[in-house]
Amino acid sequence: MYSGKTISLSFPPFTPWVKRIVIACTGIYLVQVVMGTLARNVGFGDFLLRNFGLIPSFVTHGYVWQLVTYSFLHGGLWHLLTNMLTLWMFGSQEEQDWGSRRFLEFYLFCVVGAALVTIGVAYLGWGMDPSVPTVGASGGIYGLLIAFGMLYGDRELFLFPLPVAIEAKYLVAILMFIVLISAFQPSQGGVANFAHLGGALFGFLYLKLLPKRGISFATTEKYFGLRNSYYRWKRKKAAKKFEVYMRDHDRKVTFDEHGNYVPPDENDKPNGGSKSGWVN
Repeated sequence: MYSGKTISLSFPPFTPWVKRIVIACTGIYLVQVVMGTLARNVGFGDFLLRNFGLIPSFVTHGYVWQLVTYSFLHGGLWHLLTNMLTLWMFGSQEEQDWGSRRFLEFYLFCVVGAALVTIGVAYLGWGMDPSVPTVGASGGIYGLLIAFGMLYGDRELFLFPLPVAIEAKYLVAILMFIVLISAFQPSQGGVANFAHLGGALFGFLYLKLLPKRGISFATTEKYFGLRNSYYRWKRKKAAKKFEVYMRDHDRKVTFDEHGNYVPPDENDKPNGGSKSGWVN
């Protein structure tokens, strides 16, 4: 944090899903390194890439889980550290403000979005091949970055180890510019920059077009709305049948438009009747 001439350094807390993602990615990378060394003769590393990395030609032939699992694999220690540090520094703030459910939904939305963009670019032949695997959490990370720039754009960030502070929106804009230029270079150097752009694009679309409380909340709300409408329809239908039944037996009962019983007036009730109707 930077304010006037006072500079203070602080680390964000490890929020629940940020912590889980960091632990999962770190643990899986440890398995990659250890088992890749011990089981090199049986091709353990190739097995992980073929089955859990993002290979466009595999996804189009049914390996749909790769749309998510590729984000837990990493190509090297530096790749892992930069992604996990960025996830921690930016994702923790967003999870604190959004809540864990919406944060996880947003992160996975960007991960899958980055995978879809990568597959599309690969089949268009823009410097990528459908048979080449892509790994890393960068798609989700760049979604978190674009969200941070949009929501906390005026917040000043201290660029450790340099004694320089910069507003979040400018830092994110610089990063996006670098990735955009890199994506259209003749050689991408093994970095799937289109996946980074895809994650950022889907992060932008999520914030601009989707419900503010998240897809899962809106879906749940819609489900309960439809369920309640169905129950109301059943109640009205049952009320009409009951009215017909009582009319056939020379009795009159009344229900409102929602299927709720309407008690008769006191004067219409024999012996004064009861003051209470049916409870619904």
